[in-house]
Amino acid sequence: METADMTEAGREIEKLLALHPKGFDLSLDRITRLLSALGDPHKRLPPVIHVAGTNGKGSVTAFSRSILEAAGLSVHVHTSPHLVNWHERYRLGRKGGRGAFVSDPVLADAVRRVAEANGGEKITVFEILTAVTFLLFAEHPADVAIIEVGLGGRFDATNVIEKPAVSVIMPIALDHQAYLGDRVELIAAEKAGIMKKGAPVVIGHQREDAARDVLVATAERLSCPHAVYGQDFLAYEEFGRMVYQDEFGLFDLPPPKLPGRHQFANAAAAIRAVKATGLPVTERAIERGLISVEWPGRLQRLTVGVLAKAAPESSEIWVDGGHNPGAGVVIAETMATFEERDPRPLFLVIGMINTKDPVGYFDAFRGIAERVFTVPIRASDAGIDPVVLASDAMDAGLEAEPVSSVAEALHAIGRIVEDDAVAPRILIGGSLYLVGDVLADNGTPPT
Repeated sequence: METADMTEAGREIEKLLALHPKGFDLSLDRITRLLSALGDPHKRLPPVIHVAGTNGKGSVTAFSRSILEAAGLSVHVHTSPHLVNWHERYRLGRKGGRGAFVSDPVLADAVRRVAEANGGEKITVFEILTAVTFLLFAEHPADVAIIEVGLGGRFDATNVIEKPAVSVIMPIALDHQAYLGDRVELIAAEKAGIMKKGAPVVIGHQREDAARDVLVATAERLSCPHAVYGQDFLAYEEFGRMVYQDEFGLFDLPPPKLPGRHQFANAAAAIRAVKATGLPVTERAIERGLISVEWPGRLQRLTVGVLAKAAPESSEIWVDGGHNPGAGVVIAETMATFEERDPRPLFLVIGMINTKDPVGYFDAFRGIAERVFTVPIRASDAGIDPVVLASDAMDAGLEAEPVSSVAEALHAIGRIVEDDAVAPRILIGGSLYLVGDVLADNGTPPT
């Protein structure tokens, strides 16, 4: 993400952004060449959980890490994009404890070494940063690594992993159609590209039968032992608990700390994936992992900070980076659940970039949102003009108004509800870029 990260590592990466093209160039040739020049660090990794999907990748990664760390294992984690600083993409495991983002000197050194090994050849910055992942994870011992796909799967730069401990495919929906295709079965075929012959596969909850069918067919063709949500494993709520069940038995567990009914399915996929690795994880570790999991910027509640103070008193404020229609559906369902439990007027503060489907996202909130305030995104030059975005929201049947900033939106909401007896519920989101801006402005960056 194009944040103003002025750390030493941030400056090194900004140099690369000035030299190399932005975005993605889906191919494995350049990353393979670069990794060869570095001594093939991707072949010296601990067991890898490789995660793809349109939605839920970050949640299943967070659940998996939390469970494995609760079991006393050291866990490397690669995610993208970051919210505030580049370091968030690289979490290095610590034996017997919680891992931490890579330190600035270590990251800066790794970026310099990878850039030097590239020798000025044509490459994207994402490929360089992926090579940094493999270099860091090979040079720092750990029990397991969780590596999240950047875009797609088949030609994503992370897909040089030859034999993952398990490949996980989370829910698939329309997104990045210019790269991946305009039908879910085409996107599913691209995501299925991370499956490797004979390696275990976990298929998360798929809303589209066409996507699930493609994933299952690919797993069968590659002779991959596979577990499918709703068929081989599942989770459901019962008496305020989470019941997880698979072919090996049943667990009676606490509900996941991450809010939303969809997190039951995400947690189930993580449990099944962790079990598929064969690593020593007990039911007690799974319990601890579910109640201690953290995933910044995804239905994260803001209770303190600069922006939290700017909102109307007693407001309930959530930030979420979901940005496609599929994500809009699950976020709207969660807001509706909150409304059933604690009725409040819902206001949206939304910023999006021009590769997304705003009307499809907004459509999920018809009938549950009082008003939408659309805002610009500082961290990307691809942000949709708030006036245009407000028109998109109105096309979806919502009342909308463009404003210049999140702070202005919060003040406007305050004026609307100043005489109301019930404080509002505010959802800020539509883009991880916006969420990064918000967490930085609020003074609560990820840790």
